[in-house]
Amino acid sequence: MTTLLDVKNLTRAFDGLIAVSDVSFSITGGQIKALIGPNGAGKSTLLNMVSGTLPPTSGLIAYQGRVISNRPPHRIAGYGIARTFQNVELFMNMTVAENVMVGRHLRSRGMLFSAMFRLFGTAAEERRVREDALRFLERVGLHDQADTPASELPFGRQRLLEIARALATEPRLLLLDEAASGLSTREKRDLVSLIYAIRDAGVTIFMVDHDMDLVMSISDEVVVLDHGEKIAEGTPTDVQHDERVIAAYLGEEAAHA
Repeated sequence: MTTLLDVKNLTRAFDGLIAVSDVSFSITGGQIKALIGPNGAGKSTLLNMVSGTLPPTSGLIAYQGRVISNRPPHRIAGYGIARTFQNVELFMNMTVAENVMVGRHLRSRGMLFSAMFRLFGTAAEERRVREDALRFLERVGLHDQADTPASELPFGRQRLLEIARALATEPRLLLLDEAASGLSTREKRDLVSLIYAIRDAGVTIFMVDHDMDLVMSISDEVVVLDHGEKIAEGTPTDVQHDERVIAAYLGEEAAHA
């Protein structure tokens, strides 16, 4: 398998505080790879740099051999990287289908210019976009709630809606930020099944999550951060037996005892 994403010596500082320090790793196409670490380890900062919402201070990120460091989020999404967010970010005043249509517009033909100038064919294009949106809603089990306001969905289904919107951009790499957070045990089982189905459909997964049982059961490889530095990388079994990882998590548990 070929390398899909390559992160080299990535560093991010905030007013002198180093949030991510000289981190390197790669993601192979077809993998489910996880990024874990105690609170404040720099996981969200790293994910934000990959998705373009935060520029690195130094280092580089390459996707399919193309350097994407400092590219804007919409450009990175266009390359084939989509993401969800730790705190659900939906258009709550829109319907379920309309939320996915927002993501689908990235791949629709001429939608932006047609909408701006009201050119012939806009209505037909909009119908195609809605039909595509319904397809992605069916993949996550929300097609029967297409016309429901997003604000009326239970939290677990809002998580699924975010995933459907991300999939509508037709990514090759999907970044999941705490997708299991706030879910019930049953919803987590359903999420695991969905992640496998997404991977089997050809989408590589890079996920950040605090649920260690989920991460260790589903991941091919795991990267561990602590205080902004990479302290381990390998299979779930290797990582679970790494003394530095054990010390980092025992330290966090002691701090919260």
